[in-house]
Amino acid sequence: MNIITIDFETYYDRQYSLSKLTTEEYIRDEDFEVIGVGVKLNDLPAVWFSGSPEDVHDFLLEFPWEDSIAIAHNAMFDAAILTWVFQIKPMMWFDTMSAARAIDGPDVSVSLKSCTERYGLGVKGTEVVAALGKRRNHFTSFELEQYGRYCKNDCEITFPLFLIYADKMSAVELKLVDLTIRMFSEPVLELDLPLLEQHLVEVIERKDMLLAACEADKEVLSSNPKFAELLRSLGVEPPMKTSPANGKQTYAFAKNDEEFKALTDHPDERVQAVVAARLGTKSTLEETRTQRFIDIAKRGTLPVPLRYYAAHTGRWGGADKLNLQNLPSRGQNTLKQAIRAPDGHVFIDCDSSQIEARVLAWLAGQGDLVEQFAQGKDVYKFMASKIYIKPVDKITKPERFMGKTVVLGCGFGLGHVKFQSFVKAAGVDLSLQECKDIIDIYRDTSDKIVALWKQGQKALEAIYSGQTCLFGVQPQAVYLDFDTDGVLGFRLPSGYMIKYPGLEKDSDGQFSYQTRNGRTKIYGGKVVENVVQALARCVVGEQMVMISEHYRPVITVHDAVGIIAPKKRAKTAQKYVEDCMRTVPKWAAGLPVNCESRVGETYGDC
Repeated sequence: MNIITIDFETYYDRQYSLSKLTTEEYIRDEDFEVIGVGVKLNDLPAVWFSGSPEDVHDFLLEFPWEDSIAIAHNAMFDAAILTWVFQIKPMMWFDTMSAARAIDGPDVSVSLKSCTERYGLGVKGTEVVAALGKRRNHFTSFELEQYGRYCKNDCEITFPLFLIYADKMSAVELKLVDLTIRMFSEPVLELDLPLLEQHLVEVIERKDMLLAACEADKEVLSSNPKFAELLRSLGVEPPMKTSPANGKQTYAFAKNDEEFKALTDHPDERVQAVVAARLGTKSTLEETRTQRFIDIAKRGTLPVPLRYYAAHTGRWGGADKLNLQNLPSRGQNTLKQAIRAPDGHVFIDCDSSQIEARVLAWLAGQGDLVEQFAQGKDVYKFMASKIYIKPVDKITKPERFMGKTVVLGCGFGLGHVKFQSFVKAAGVDLSLQECKDIIDIYRDTSDKIVALWKQGQKALEAIYSGQTCLFGVQPQAVYLDFDTDGVLGFRLPSGYMIKYPGLEKDSDGQFSYQTRNGRTKIYGGKVVENVVQALARCVVGEQMVMISEHYRPVITVHDAVGIIAPKKRAKTAQKYVEDCMRTVPKWAAGLPVNCESRVGETYGDC
């Protein structure tokens, strides 16, 4: 098997650049031009080539792509160029930037410069700065030679970086990186342009109506107290922060307040509308997304941009200004409905049922709940029967909903005050005493899960002290371990680790750790949530690799995997995907996994 390192250098200027445009928009733009390309075959010296598109294509064809692993730093970019512009598809892709997030941590810089400096692999050049605004025919022979030296150096430092990262990754994770890159570089999903354009009209009209109905005039939007009351009337508790001026609590309504910005993605469109208006933006999130989908539809098929290992739990995240991880599902004319399988094919979306709740019960050793899952019983009704003290077969639909809310929402230490806000967002009003009673019932009947929260707190103490301790009842799945840099963390089945860099303990015994956005509080219940989400991701990741043996995944959202299949093979494909999603990894013996799948011509049908 050959290893080909590749790095494209392309035209850019102050307005036409990846800092202004998405990767998809940049490459598909009429201004796109390849200045040159660097290629390194195995450990041979890198070579540089610059020429017409036809000449570059002929040059690239000299390399054995079909039996090679292609590697690049930010491979989403280079893979898209190689595939979209030159119609070349290697046997496999590897992205050193993706690997850096998984191995070095998602909160550190993963630029090529930072990665090579971390591992002492050389110095990244700066010649690209001199290429600003210059077309290929604007370069002198000397300038092209200098640019080529810069590009070849990038290849030379990316190759050893690949060797370092690949040695630390399992076969499953190597395949997942490849699948993630191909979701973007080999797009097959189509977009329904007329549906999107009609949807945009409706979204704009609805936004104006919502703002009017909320009476969100200029006075309300500009007054902190009045705007806070407006949010409360919509069922949202206003986010707060500590004022740097006087140290007192104040409303977090600024453009850079993360909790406030997060409300632009609130499930209630009224909240989206008033927050967008307060921020001074003209568009709600759904409006912006719809316009972006329209623009993509006019250029071609939908590349699915995902960041591999976006969070320290290993989950994928949105990328390229298109977060497909949290598309709205309201109504018929939604963005999901506009995503279509190509002609003659269907979309199959398979979701791992209650995977986090199942992993939590299994990891904690909550045997009764594990058994209920394994036997296919309605665990939500069982919980509701404890809350309402009535037989399982007498539980009503609203009561079952409360049981579901408790099972899915209270497994990581949620208190009764937050639980009240949690259920209120779902349209259920409960008193604080009622919420406390429900939380007490959950904790009394889920003693092993509660004990796991305490183990999570002890694990933080152990990490802080540089010691190890037991965690959960499945040591083959997760355990405290030292990384090669001597830092303690939770070792996962993937081989990766959950670490809490810069873990500190304040005078009140509260822990926090360093992230890209500052210090973040961490406690036992949150540790359990991190580990459970990471293990659930490992389960789904292995299942996705199994699926890919026959059907290439085209999207993954949280705990679901989406594929396309020929219509005439829809039932066979659906069964195969379900069989894969019901397969328990070797390290997870006894974990009662299950799944649900749907088939449709659009993503929304699923």
